[in-house]
Amino acid sequence: MKLFQFAQILLFPLVLLAQEKEITNEEIWNFDFSAKSLQEIHPLSSVSQYSVLELDPIKRTSKVVAYDYATAKLAGVIVNSATSALLPYFTSYSFSKDESKLLLETNSQQIYRRSKRAQYYVYEIATKRSSLLFGAKVQEPKFSPDGSEVAFVFNRNIYIKNLASNTIVQVTDNGSKHIINGLTDWVYEEEFGFVRAFDWNADGSALVFMQFDETEVPTYSMDIIGQGLYPFPYTFKYPKAGEKNAVVSLYLYKVEEQTLSEIKLEEEQPYYVPRIQFSPNKNKLIVQTINRHQNHLKLWSYDIEKYSSKVILEERDKAYVDVHDNLRFLKDESFLWTSDRDGFNHLYHYNADGTLKKQITKGDWEVTRFFGFQEKTKELYYASVEPGSTERAVYSIELNGAGKRALSPKKGTNGVAFSADYKYYIHTYEDSNTPTIYNLRLTASGKIIRSIEDNNELKSKLAEYKISPKEFSTIDVNGNELNMWMIKPKDFDHNKKYPLLMFQYSGPGSQEVSNEWSDERDLWHQSLAQKGIIVACVDGRGTGFKGSAFKKATYMQLVYFETLDQIEAARILGQKSFIDQERIGIWGWSYGGHMSTNCLLKGNDVFSMAIAVAPVTSWRFYDTIYTERFMRTPQENPDGYDLNSPFNYPELLKGDYLLIHGSGDDNVHLQNTMRMVEALVQENKNFEWMIYPDKSHGIYGGNTRLHLYNKMTNFVLTKL
Repeated sequence: MKLFQFAQILLFPLVLLAQEKEITNEEIWNFDFSAKSLQEIHPLSSVSQYSVLELDPIKRTSKVVAYDYATAKLAGVIVNSATSALLPYFTSYSFSKDESKLLLETNSQQIYRRSKRAQYYVYEIATKRSSLLFGAKVQEPKFSPDGSEVAFVFNRNIYIKNLASNTIVQVTDNGSKHIINGLTDWVYEEEFGFVRAFDWNADGSALVFMQFDETEVPTYSMDIIGQGLYPFPYTFKYPKAGEKNAVVSLYLYKVEEQTLSEIKLEEEQPYYVPRIQFSPNKNKLIVQTINRHQNHLKLWSYDIEKYSSKVILEERDKAYVDVHDNLRFLKDESFLWTSDRDGFNHLYHYNADGTLKKQITKGDWEVTRFFGFQEKTKELYYASVEPGSTERAVYSIELNGAGKRALSPKKGTNGVAFSADYKYYIHTYEDSNTPTIYNLRLTASGKIIRSIEDNNELKSKLAEYKISPKEFSTIDVNGNELNMWMIKPKDFDHNKKYPLLMFQYSGPGSQEVSNEWSDERDLWHQSLAQKGIIVACVDGRGTGFKGSAFKKATYMQLVYFETLDQIEAARILGQKSFIDQERIGIWGWSYGGHMSTNCLLKGNDVFSMAIAVAPVTSWRFYDTIYTERFMRTPQENPDGYDLNSPFNYPELLKGDYLLIHGSGDDNVHLQNTMRMVEALVQENKNFEWMIYPDKSHGIYGGNTRLHLYNKMTNFVLTKL
């Protein structure tokens, strides 16, 4: 096999300066190397300004400030907790549509990955008055379009508060242990990526919401160790692959009449409802439905006055259809949509009735983000991997597919946040050696008006450390050209042999080999390189941004082809003169932990050690929506589930193995690790393991992350 180098070695701009210091885990997890960022950028439509959230966690003060687009200079402070005696420290904000009021979030309590409960204050900007929205913590408050009311969820029921009269109407009263109104259940939140399951229509006269009946959904229970004398059980509804999901219904509430009615789609009881939203037409509700196999998506238009529905668009695929948020309506009620129906994800323009007007973007590359549409110039704005699958460039293109132009450099990772009129945009740029840079630009020309944040302070700080460049290349593995990066020791010597630690995630559509700024995990990789270890990452088959065929190659056989690719990549790298082929390890988290375990067992002649953090060890233990999207059900595909489950072949373990999990993991349950442990014990295999009490899938809190990375560091240094 050949290893293709295209010499994309992105050198640090300050490499000529002395770099003496070594990065420590204490510095990493004290977040000493965090880049500065703009938090919660919001383009204001009433004036040519944008707002951001500025927090001081130490002083516990927060404020929303506005900046002029024309100059990027401070225009004023909209609200400041430090100068308001009645307003506590807040950590998030949202405007009413007319930008006369704010919802300010305080005392938030995380529930799962995206969901939380919090107290909310309504702040009137003109009068500087604030009032508590509700006397207890609530979820997902949202202003009505005219800003006169706020809908929210409390104890699984929906409420609407009239801000002028200070009165509250309870929309539903059947919220219970088994019934959820206006919020998603656990599996929708985790896999369809949203929590708020209601929406106002354009004039605020109606509210549509989803109701989840979890009665038949199996319950999962975790023991919480806590600080008390006895542990206590935490139970919640969690549908594992092949089990029953919640039954989802749609309801329409008319505000003035205070009437509630169920929405029925013609000739269909939907299995999944991954998205609901109103169009700009106050009577038109758009509902996306998808079948259990997730290979047939329908886009429904429902008239809330006529109580009639019709399908306006369908997506089908032999494997699965991805759900996204790229539906955008234009003034004439035509709409924009993204699809990979031609093999790559692209932008399409449809008439209001769902007939295709135009495929706007084309090519053997993918659109990765859709930023918006400007009616005045008829331009769309999007990011894509057209320069290469590890890069993200931003473009504008006319609605007819003509006039494409770049709004950013073609290398690195670029993003944009437009003003409400699309006249300006805040451009973010980063690459593997450049922390995020924020510049204010003119959309028409791309001209920089002003630098907002360059993170030069962080770059100067890192220049004092032994930072190695991340070298990007491709490697030919099993007939596919795979993206790879490698970090070598700063004092790398071609005549020496080094141990190699491989990192990967490998999940469907994911990407780890991308030209973007490092996070704390990559700083840890740098610290290992400083200790004489080469670190490399290869994105194998099934990963994203190289077309549908490449991504869906692992369908029905998760981790099979991915494992073959990592083993073969390690074998090829082990043949290089500077790598010690007897000292090759691999690590990963979650899906990556499943992979590292599989690689150590099935590649026991290649890998000498592995670390698995919070791993899946059997897809039978994971949730319905994610697992069945790629595997169908265990009843339909038993071999796909069992032949790649590592606790079914523990006898293959030869190398050193470290297994780590949090006992409070609601996502990848501790059950996965315990079954792996039991299998290894019964085979009398030596291994190491660590359980973090009550910690979730992210395994954090207090000194937990520091302890975790110290544990992994010691294991790598002693075993590799």
